[in-house]
Amino acid sequence: MATYQLTINGKQQTVEADADTPMLWVLRDHLDLKGTKFGCGIAQCGACTIHMDGNAVRSCSIPVSAVSEAKITTIEGLSEKADHVLQKAWVEHDVPQCGYCQAGQIMNAAALLQSNSSPSMDEIENSMNGNLCRCGTYNKIKAAITSAAANL
Repeated sequence: MATYQLTINGKQQTVEADADTPMLWVLRDHLDLKGTKFGCGIAQCGACTIHMDGNAVRSCSIPVSAVSEAKITTIEGLSEKADHVLQKAWVEHDVPQCGYCQAGQIMNAAALLQSNSSPSMDEIENSMNGNLCRCGTYNKIKAAITSAAANL
């Protein structure tokens, strides 16, 4: 096992892990950050979405050895008090049903709004296309993103 110095949610963390350990498991098993969820394990569902240097990535497909100097943000690091504009919009629009995919949905939406503070509906749909929701709350998700963008 190797030792990695990682910047997670603005804090330096030291982790011992095999080089090919996915960041998902580093976050969940080594750092006890349980907000990032395991969905499919093949980067197709979006449940494990985190930010790597501000970009939305699927943590199940990023080995810890590839993170290097990158800054990682998880749902826990998006806002200390869970009061990020998207988190507020999620509550306002009653988005979550089972809630399993929501951390990944919010992280993907946050990356979108960071790069485009006033996305069109087509841009929202294209950006969120890779995040799956078994409960089918897609219309509520789009409404929440639109609402959040208006409150930036």
